[in-house]
Amino acid sequence: MINDITADSEEGMKKAVDSFKRDLQKIRTGRANTAMLDGIKVDYYGTPTPVNQVASVQVVDARLITVKPWEKTMIPVIDKAIRASDLGINPVADADQVRLPIPPLTQERRKDLAKSVGKQTEEARVAVRAARRDAMDMIKDAEKDKQITEDERKGGEKKVQDLTDKYIAMVDDIAKAKEKEIMEI
Repeated sequence: MINDITADSEEGMKKAVDSFKRDLQKIRTGRANTAMLDGIKVDYYGTPTPVNQVASVQVVDARLITVKPWEKTMIPVIDKAIRASDLGINPVADADQVRLPIPPLTQERRKDLAKSVGKQTEEARVAVRAARRDAMDMIKDAEKDKQITEDERKGGEKKVQDLTDKYIAMVDDIAKAKEKEIMEI
């Protein structure tokens, strides 16, 4: 019983950390990264479609991403969608592709991005703690229903707390690495 509850809570904590990692990939660090375009959708025959499903997205070097659509008619649509996004990048449309030169970040912008990372870090911690709270509630309910003993409840709560500490430390480490990456010049 306790093992099932701790396994479920660990799964929830893993999902929170994975979601946090995906969210951080979208934050611009001054280096080209195709994940920056993950949230951008273009109108493809009336359907909002992610850019990477209508074009080939490649990192050419540390400061340049190229987006080569499979249909040349998509070039202005992709250009417009990128300009409308909050990436702060001005695309350059050619005859057969869209180039995205990544400008270096200003110190002020770096600080804003670091604050954003801090906010997302706290949201990830809250998600991990929510998984802990749910597991603790399930353990207490199992004790009330006489499915487990008081000693088993205490042992289960300790396991869940240890998992929580592990995943919060993981979130903090990921956040520190991202902040360091953002603040690099």
